[in-house]
Amino acid sequence: MIRIQRRAVSAAAMLLLVSATPSRAQLVVFDPNNYAQNILTAARELQQINNQVLSLQNQAQMLINQAKHLASLPYSSSAQLQQSIQRTQDLLKQAQRLAYDVQQIDRAFATTYAPASSSATTQDLVNNAQSRWQTSVAALQDALKVQAGVVGNLDTVRSQSVALVAASQGATGTLQVTQAGNQILALQAQQLADLTAAVAAQGRAQSLETAQRAAAQDQGREQLRRFLAPEQGYQPANVQMFH
Repeated sequence: MIRIQRRAVSAAAMLLLVSATPSRAQLVVFDPNNYAQNILTAARELQQINNQVLSLQNQAQMLINQAKHLASLPYSSSAQLQQSIQRTQDLLKQAQRLAYDVQQIDRAFATTYAPASSSATTQDLVNNAQSRWQTSVAALQDALKVQAGVVGNLDTVRSQSVALVAASQGATGTLQVTQAGNQILALQAQQLADLTAAVAAQGRAQSLETAQRAAAQDQGREQLRRFLAPEQGYQPANVQMFH
């Protein structure tokens, strides 16, 4: 600012010397103080304009940064994870005979798995034993199918894990980082769902096998009682165990 003032004063002095020379056309009156004041005013206005430009640049950069923080992650694993979960759910819904239904389980344990009744015929006992055996075999088959489906989902887990890690490392804003973290958590939740389904299917098969053995023991006691009953004795009969 002092340098500008010195230049303005020097220019005013030079113009004063020039104006002192007689002119044939017209005498020019020059006010050096007024000229210097005008120069200072123009310099201040130029500085204000520079400050405004700098402020606009800062605001523009701030908006760019905000846009980066609000930008969505360009990759989404939601569709693939939903498909994996749906495949596992479909396998669970395909459970044969005694499925995952509380009312159906209650009815089965009130009839087929119920203690052998003394009023039941021999054929009824054989039919119940056959039904229990078929249910146990079906449950083992269902458990193997669910386990196969869970193993099949491992390829999806692997590919999505690689893609999500790459997306999280290239995230440029807070929203992208958050979305990447949420999708990784969703992938872990899908793995837990598969694990839960496999454990449930295996537990169902084991429970039905245990229930079958318990019912068979009770039925064996009833058949032994009938065999040893003095008033009845043993009477041979034709039965059909397996089709």
